Amino acid sequence: MLTSLINILKANRRTIVFTEGPDARIQEAAARLLKEDLMDVILVGNADEVKAAAEKNGFDISKATIIDPANYEKMDEMVETMVALRKGKMTAEECKAALQKGNYFGTMLVKMGVADALLGGATYSTADTVRPALQLIKTKPGAHLVSSCFILTREGGDEALQKLCMGDCAINISYEDSVDKEGNVTVSAAQKLAEVAVESAKTAKFFGIEPKVAMLSFSTKGSGKGGTVALSAAATKIAQEMAPDMSIDGEMQFDAAVSPTVGQLKFPGSKVAGYANTFVFPCIEAGNIGYKIAQRLGGYDAYGPILQGLNAPINDLSRGCNADEVYAMAIITAGMK
Repeated sequence: MLTSLINILKANRRTIVFTEGPDARIQEAAARLLKEDLMDVILVGNADEVKAAAEKNGFDISKATIIDPANYEKMDEMVETMVALRKGKMTAEECKAALQKGNYFGTMLVKMGVADALLGGATYSTADTVRPALQLIKTKPGAHLVSSCFILTREGGDEALQKLCMGDCAINISYEDSVDKEGNVTVSAAQKLAEVAVESAKTAKFFGIEPKVAMLSFSTKGSGKGGTVALSAAATKIAQEMAPDMSIDGEMQFDAAVSPTVGQLKFPGSKVAGYANTFVFPCIEAGNIGYKIAQRLGGYDAYGPILQGLNAPINDLSRGCNADEVYAMAIITAGMK
């Protein structure tokens, strides 16, 4: 899956910033990326600490740029820019304090064009990676939320199921209506889930999957009531209106989504039922459990979470990641610019 992205990177030189420069997993992946000459690398951290850690573990990061927020020569400009972006929500002193942290500092490097992409989360939580992105990079035009998906791949078995997309499995715990001060709904929960579906389909397509999107539920075409059934059903209609050229259908159970026999029995006439390859879950509980079952019991390699809806490529790592996962996610992140 990474081959096409590597070709993109070789033709379009890009710079990625890692927010946790001293971390051994980050350094191992960075050394490999630099050795293969796939991109330029910025490591955030104290230069002496970063170099000492690399020397201790035998990683050659000599071609990386190490930037320490404590002595960054353009800090005053960065603070001024951040104050403007926060629009009175943070003072200059508060911004300068935040920028001493790798997550905020790295995000501002992307915002100011020093780096093209950011990868963090080896030690930061998902919230600490996403929050600076929302505050500084912000969502792209038309997006109402940031979401995520995982790309899952495996060899063998049904060819149609060798590459899948699943979202949202990492960011949005649930979907609630957004309301204004008068209590009027400005963005409905169904609109948000529909947006996740369309964005996941776009991500799937980027990775070579011709998306057939199933809006998952414990109900198929009204067979069940309660829970998130109404949400998934309403989101399906909105997603179909948002992207009439895409194959999106629901609500449906997972067996109806992947088994042609069950799909056509439970959901006759659907072009998605039985043939889905992009799955949209109604809440994070279902999504997180679902992709991990596929990964651990189904033999899939899982790449992600891949963040969707931001103005720049910023992605989050699992704190349990290894160097191979960092390497792959760096290629994905830089390649998606």
